[in-house]
Amino acid sequence: MAALSDLPDSVLLEIFSYLPVRDRVRLSRVCHRWRRLVDDRWLWRHVDLTVYRMRPKVMWHLLRRYMASRLHSLRLCGYLSAGSQAPQLSPALMRALGQKCPNLQHLCLHSADLSMLPITSLPCTLRTLELHSCEISMAWLLKGQDHTVLPLLECLVLDRVPAFRDEHLQGLTCFGALRSLVLGGTYRVTEAGMDASLQELSYLQRLEVLGCVLSADNTLLAISRHLRDVRKIRLTIMGLSAIGLSALEGMPALESLCLQAPHGTLEKLSLAEIISSCSSMPKLRVLELQGLEWEGPEVERILCEGLPHCLVIIRACPKESTDWWL
Repeated sequence: MAALSDLPDSVLLEIFSYLPVRDRVRLSRVCHRWRRLVDDRWLWRHVDLTVYRMRPKVMWHLLRRYMASRLHSLRLCGYLSAGSQAPQLSPALMRALGQKCPNLQHLCLHSADLSMLPITSLPCTLRTLELHSCEISMAWLLKGQDHTVLPLLECLVLDRVPAFRDEHLQGLTCFGALRSLVLGGTYRVTEAGMDASLQELSYLQRLEVLGCVLSADNTLLAISRHLRDVRKIRLTIMGLSAIGLSALEGMPALESLCLQAPHGTLEKLSLAEIISSCSSMPKLRVLELQGLEWEGPEVERILCEGLPHCLVIIRACPKESTDWWL
């Protein structure tokens, strides 16, 4: 059997890429060859630090020694649940990411207190920003903010960000490149705020509204009025009826529709109504239904026969409510 030393560099790099960052750094102490491999640019394109409570000193070392211009995506975990004395993500660190990592495009923050972090300190190269269980400043994302902030941002994920409300949703119009928006558990967003905001965000191509308190019918009515170019919709179906689903009939660009029922069913809808509405969407190619009590092979067969040009996916709802975006 071949030893590790017999494997080519490309295979070892692939193996190293599955290891946590701490183990990668330790591998550099094994031998000169492994040190060279650990220093390879390819290995540091995507870095996940969410498994660690990373102290700022260690983070700075990784930034200077390994990541720098190699980094394309970064996942970080904050100290939101560790008390006010715990180290937080600082504006200096965010600015350093922007200066030293010119290729950074995807930033994902978990459980971070960003209330003292100006949005202007985030790297301007970002195309995707994810916030999961984060606290943000009330000054973030307000309407009228500088349009030079995050000029390339195309995708924004806001999952369990309690401070996010209607005013912030309306402020997203400052991101001219934004095309994908995911709202998960943003319970302060109202139906009136959603309708008013979508009118100004008519260029969105993907919208996901999951685990919120909004009526699915009213959300779909707002989408049909304002987002005529939307290609992907994912929605928690609380309050969904045939009236709401029929609002999407004839949507010219819609390619993927996912209806998710984490705590309920589609009792108000029949299979015939689903087929009728979906048949009128000329570009629909994917229909996904999650968490339905009447799921099964017979239901899937009926839907597949009624929608022959559409991939029908029926599956159980996520095990945890925090898995909305999966």
